[in-house]
Amino acid sequence: MKNVIIIGSGIGGLIAGNLLAKKGHKVTMFEAHSMPGGYTAGFYRKGYYFESGTLSFEASASVFKAMKDIGVMEKIDFVKLRKRFVSEDFDGTPEAYDEYKKMLYSGFPADKEKLDPAFSELDKMDGLMGNVDEPMPFLYSGLRMVKSILPYVLSAPKLMKLAKQYGNMTTSEFAARYFEKDSKLFKLFGEIGYPDMPAMLLEATLSTIFTDLWTVKGGMQSWADILAENFRKLGGDLKLNSYVDKIISKNGSAVGVSCKNTVYNGDYVISAGDYKKTFLRLLDDKSLIPQALQDNIAGAEVSEGFFTVYLGLNMPNEELGKYMKAPHVFAFGEKPGCDIYDSQDGEFFQKTSVLLHSPSMLNTKHAPEGKSSLMLQAMVPYRWMNNWGGGDKEAYRELKEKAMDAMIESSSSLIPGLEESIEYKDAATPLTYERFTQNTDGASCSWSWNPKKKFYKNPMGVNIETPVKNLYIGSCWAMQNGGVPGALAAAYQCVKKIK
Repeated sequence: MKNVIIIGSGIGGLIAGNLLAKKGHKVTMFEAHSMPGGYTAGFYRKGYYFESGTLSFEASASVFKAMKDIGVMEKIDFVKLRKRFVSEDFDGTPEAYDEYKKMLYSGFPADKEKLDPAFSELDKMDGLMGNVDEPMPFLYSGLRMVKSILPYVLSAPKLMKLAKQYGNMTTSEFAARYFEKDSKLFKLFGEIGYPDMPAMLLEATLSTIFTDLWTVKGGMQSWADILAENFRKLGGDLKLNSYVDKIISKNGSAVGVSCKNTVYNGDYVISAGDYKKTFLRLLDDKSLIPQALQDNIAGAEVSEGFFTVYLGLNMPNEELGKYMKAPHVFAFGEKPGCDIYDSQDGEFFQKTSVLLHSPSMLNTKHAPEGKSSLMLQAMVPYRWMNNWGGGDKEAYRELKEKAMDAMIESSSSLIPGLEESIEYKDAATPLTYERFTQNTDGASCSWSWNPKKKFYKNPMGVNIETPVKNLYIGSCWAMQNGGVPGALAAAYQCVKKIK
C-alpha cells in the first residue's frame, strides 16, 4: 500500500482517487474550494441551479468505462445533449454531421461552390479520431491496450498524411482557403470549437457535437458529489477548503505537501490541477525544473476563458422551451469587427455570438416551480480590457455589468421578454474561474489549442511524468487539448504508475 496525495478534486483527481483507493492505497485529496468538482461542478442560487464550469463532455465510451470501473455508473444519469444552431441564415438541431452540412447548404445557397470543396476536404478527415464507441487506449493496460491501439496503428498512414497537410494549419487558415475573411462562413468554419485549433480536428469536432455530446441530468455537481462520496466510502480522505501551498521535495523526489501549516507526507504526489502553478508556485525547489523548461512553462499560452451570465427567470420551462427548442443553443450572430484576439475592444460583447444553456430544461428540479434557469456564455479575449480592470474593483464591476447587459440584450432577440423575466442574475469572468479552479487566467481547458503554440511536442500524448520523481500530472493539463477526456486519460496513467 502506498501513501498518495492528490492536489485538486476535479474530474481527474476524483477518478484517480477512486481507482487508487479501490486498489487499497491510502489516498488524501486536497481541494481548495468548499465543494469537490473543479470545472465539473455547479451551484444553487435562490433555488436556481447553474453549472459552474463544464457544460458537456465527449468521449462517452471512456467516461462510462471509468464510472463502471469505479462502480458508480448506475448512480449517474448521463443524457445526450442536443445542440441547436441558429442565426439569421439557418436554424436547426442536427443529429449528424451530414444534417449540419445540409443546414449550411440551405442557409447559404449562393455559396455552394465554396462549400463543396471545403466539405470535400473535411470528409477526408472522417474517422480520424478513432471509434467514438470504444474507450481510449490510455484506459487499458497489457494485451487489452495493445488490441485497443491496433485500429490507430492501421490508420497511421492516413493519419500521418493528414497531419502533414493539416496538423499545423489552424481552422482560420483552413477557412481562408474557401471563404472571404470575416464572412459568415469564414467565421463558422474558423471558430468551431476553440479559436484557431488544428484544422485536422474540424470534422471530428463537428461529428462529436452531434453524436457524442453528453451532460448529467442531475447537474455536474451531482457527478462530482457521487464520486466524492464513493471515494470516502473506499477509505479516501477528502479535505475541502484546503489549499495546498507547497509541494515538498527531497533528493529530487516529491515527498509530501504543506497545507494550513501542516505537512502531509506521501510516497507519491499527483497534481490534478494547473500545470503552471504546480511548478512555478507550489514546488518548493525550483532548481529541479531546468531553467529552459521553467521559461517554456511561464511563456506557454493557455486555452481561452469564458464569460458566463447566470439568470434565474420568472418564466416557465414550457415557455422558455418554446423559444430555445433545445436546452443547448449556439446563437451565431457575430458582427463585423468581432475579434477574439483584440483584448482592448471594449465593445467585444456587443459583437460576439452567444451560447445559451438551460439547466432547468434538462431537469425541472434546477429551478423553482413555474420558473427556469438560463446560462449565457461567450469565449473572451485573453485578459480582456487590462485583465478586467487591472485590479480596480469598480472598473471590474462596470466591465462585468457591461458584458452581462450586452449578452442579455443579444439573447433577447431569441427569447422575447427575457429582460423582464429576470429574477436573479450574476456573472463569472475568467478571474472568477481562476479563483475557484486555480486555472491560470481562467483557462477553460488546458493549454492553447492553436497548433502553432504547442506546449507538448506530441499534442495527442498523455504527459503525466515530470522532472520531479514521484510527482505526476493527473489533470487535463497532461494533454495539449485536455478537457474531460484528457483528465480521464491522465488519471488512468497515474494509477498505472503507482504500484
